[in-house]
Amino acid sequence: MRKEPGRTVIERVATKLKLIPDVDQPENGGVGRLTPGATLNNYPPPSQWDDWTEYEAKGWTRKQKKSYQIVPTVCFNCESACGLLSYVDKDTGEIRKFEGHPLHPGSRGRNCAKGPATINQVKDPERILYPQRRVGPRGSGKWERVSWQEALEDIGGRIRGAIAEDRRDEVMYHVGRPGHEHQHMERIFRAWGVDAHNSHTNVCSSGGRFGYQLTSGFDRPAPDYANARAIILISAHLESGHYFNPHAQRIIEAKMKGAKLIVMDPRLSNSAAMADHWLPTRPGSEAAVLLAMVHVILQEELYDAQFLYDWTNWREYLKNKYPDKDPESFDAFIEGMKEEYASFTPEYAEKESGVPAERILEVARVVGNAGPAVAAHTWRAACAANLGGWTVSRALSFLNVVTGSWGRPGGTNPNGWNKWLPHYWEEAPPQTVWSDLIMPKEYPLSANEMSFLLPHFLMEGRGQIEVYFSRVFNPVWTYPDGFSWMEALQDEEAVRCHVALTPTWNETAYFADYVLPLGLGPERHDVMSQETHSGVWLSFRQPVTREAARRRGEKVEYTYETNPGEVWEDDEFWIGLSWAIDPDGEMGIRRHFESPYEPGKKLTTEDYYRYLFENQVPGLPEKAAEEGLDPLEYMRRYGAFEVKNAVYERSMRELSEEELEGTRVEPDGTVTTEKSRSEGALRANRLMPHVGVQVQGKAREGYPTLSGKLEVWSPTMAAWGWEEYATPSYIKSHVHPENLREGQLVLNATYRLPTLIHTRSGNSKWLNEISNKNPLWINPDDAEPRGLKTGDLVRVVTDIGYSVNHAWVTESIAPGVVACSHHLGRWRRRQDKADKWNNSTVDISRDGSGWRMRRIEGPGPYESDDPDTSRIFWSDGGVHQNLTFPVHPDPISGMHCWHNAVYVEAAQPNDRYGDIFVDTEKSREIYRQWLALTRPGPREDGLRRPPVFDRPYRPDEEYFYVKRD
Repeated sequence: MRKEPGRTVIERVATKLKLIPDVDQPENGGVGRLTPGATLNNYPPPSQWDDWTEYEAKGWTRKQKKSYQIVPTVCFNCESACGLLSYVDKDTGEIRKFEGHPLHPGSRGRNCAKGPATINQVKDPERILYPQRRVGPRGSGKWERVSWQEALEDIGGRIRGAIAEDRRDEVMYHVGRPGHEHQHMERIFRAWGVDAHNSHTNVCSSGGRFGYQLTSGFDRPAPDYANARAIILISAHLESGHYFNPHAQRIIEAKMKGAKLIVMDPRLSNSAAMADHWLPTRPGSEAAVLLAMVHVILQEELYDAQFLYDWTNWREYLKNKYPDKDPESFDAFIEGMKEEYASFTPEYAEKESGVPAERILEVARVVGNAGPAVAAHTWRAACAANLGGWTVSRALSFLNVVTGSWGRPGGTNPNGWNKWLPHYWEEAPPQTVWSDLIMPKEYPLSANEMSFLLPHFLMEGRGQIEVYFSRVFNPVWTYPDGFSWMEALQDEEAVRCHVALTPTWNETAYFADYVLPLGLGPERHDVMSQETHSGVWLSFRQPVTREAARRRGEKVEYTYETNPGEVWEDDEFWIGLSWAIDPDGEMGIRRHFESPYEPGKKLTTEDYYRYLFENQVPGLPEKAAEEGLDPLEYMRRYGAFEVKNAVYERSMRELSEEELEGTRVEPDGTVTTEKSRSEGALRANRLMPHVGVQVQGKAREGYPTLSGKLEVWSPTMAAWGWEEYATPSYIKSHVHPENLREGQLVLNATYRLPTLIHTRSGNSKWLNEISNKNPLWINPDDAEPRGLKTGDLVRVVTDIGYSVNHAWVTESIAPGVVACSHHLGRWRRRQDKADKWNNSTVDISRDGSGWRMRRIEGPGPYESDDPDTSRIFWSDGGVHQNLTFPVHPDPISGMHCWHNAVYVEAAQPNDRYGDIFVDTEKSREIYRQWLALTRPGPREDGLRRPPVFDRPYRPDEEYFYVKRD
């Protein structure tokens, strides 16, 4: 076939066979004006987004044309914030589909299955369309429709009363998936003067965060996968990890360039199957294996000596760990580290992990020779599963330190280097209150709020809540010990008003006073910026049908006017609620929610984002001007903006003359000012008692740690009573073989099925078709002596109860370990409204402290406005195992430790699939046992928490101290 310039082979063949006609108009900017079927293309060109025509997918052979407006927005189904293009039917004004956004710097036009599945959520026939208020007792399942104004006035009045009576710790906002940048809600609650923010983070990622915080002062990594020579992943990061879609793209790109992929996972996950080196580590042993790699790298002198000399607090390490050694001798530091980690041999790591020593040695050499291009990541998995799980992230970040792989090309950046954060025209001062229900004294080092202990705190009488917001958050289902949550939420003295902010019904919303439908991703405004790679970007999530209406020249005052039903958006809801709290402005709250352009006028989303894009995004006004647009119009049109395309070694940035004015270099190398010396870390909302650090003879930005460097010795851990863990270490997990009773196995429940959209919606449609069952993985070596075969009913017995599931006998799980995904098992009672795609109808009964759940029927076909509901052929919705897990708060990081020591046995005669039993009195006993492991604050000087450890929505520094009489 004759080659035609500019055409792909597929295009040329298709044209020859008359499957598609030739392009009918000349190229325009390399793309051209295309008609349906004119050529194969990846994405519609932006120049045609206002008027895009293509053949209807269901009528392509008839060449049925459809015309669309294309509006960019952002996916809402995980933390990755991938870009989406929304196709709005120009005839009906409805969204028809979602595809990838090619101009989005993080996702680059590629999405996992959850992105396009957004259309199923938007068109979910069971979604909540109007504000609801309960009728009758809480949890009775009876509701009435109310107006937004009625809801705002009631809720606002309650909050106003709590503030006026100085009960400012009785307002709580409990968030699952925020969907916007952290500073947005901080601004709101500081304006109210309440310590309200609570989050799901301590059941999610606090263990991982804590280990990184100890090393670098940043609580998350941002690996530069695309340029790495070695990549280390803890668990199934490729298919279900933190920012997994943007990360997976770059990991595979690196593999194609020769990078070696190393995966630690007891399951043969998809990530493990893609690995060059799979290390099926026994749960909780990962830190031992990582420190064995450090041992090899030190012994074989594969470490980066110059980096260690410049960027670690090695003198402080020597002074505290080896006071007899010369504190100025770098060689003594290396000798000390070799001595400290001498016991972490590959043979010792094999004993702990089950991975052969020779394989650990091989991988250690791969990592050592790849430095400084070692990209590594752990987030949940081992860090979220084990007592001392935070030692895994600390050991992994330590491995980056010894290989010189922090912040360098192909290495691992701190997340803060790759993230844009918003700032506003007026900032309210930090709140002057500290909520002990959120940050209790027992956990002074906790990486985040101790949210999963809230029912126990309330039932102990530690406090009460006037207004409790659950925001796209479902602790009854997601959290451990869900029956204790049901007990607390039904106690109307402990929780006086529960407001569930959710687009769909869920197990927690059943026990609310108000259920208020806030929008899904394409139904709301906010900005997102995530650390997906070495650049810096932000994206604009916008309500698609509202933006399409604006482009058509229609005037829209509130987003619920164009959303389905009266589904509102967060921004306008919080602005409206703030005005309801302070209607006349006398409390000083309302002025923070007035337009920066027209004082006294209620803030609008247009004012809000106009200000951010005009004033807070470097380079955006100039880029917009190049296209004849203002910054807001640019972001509405393109939905994303790249601030920087590469960021490395920011720690090396030399401080400016302005920053150095009035400074001096301290003996430890930190650069201080008179203000930082006199006020230290506890004044002026400062985290650090320094402005930088001296490295290579120059004052540099450094890291936000006390030393300004990467800390191999943590002075904070030592000062707060945990000196034994001041250096990277290994803690034997609560599920270590030495801590198991005879016959117990380790239950791994921290992995998710990659197709699921957990708390956002049960309606994943085709995704539920793919994944609707979470059987118990069990190795043949463990199944055979128990007489178990695939498909058999098994009881999984925890310390507080049991669940009944099916067995799946497979060699894809290590012996001694069983596994069950934690993202299935959705349920509803007969009286509950709920999504029926994967919910099972259950009966719940209670006898004293004993709770029972029995499955009545699983999902099945039903009639609705969506014809696909009649085609549901699966009848399994999975097992809600999380109900049977007691709380396991790590005494240092505060992370809930998800792994359970369980007995696995054949089901008893009366057991049925999906059965659950829990004794909540036993769950309180387990809570008290783990609470006894802590070393509570405050210190003798009254300090509640190290100032160097930030906390979400940081209060005034004075309130870091306990008030003394």
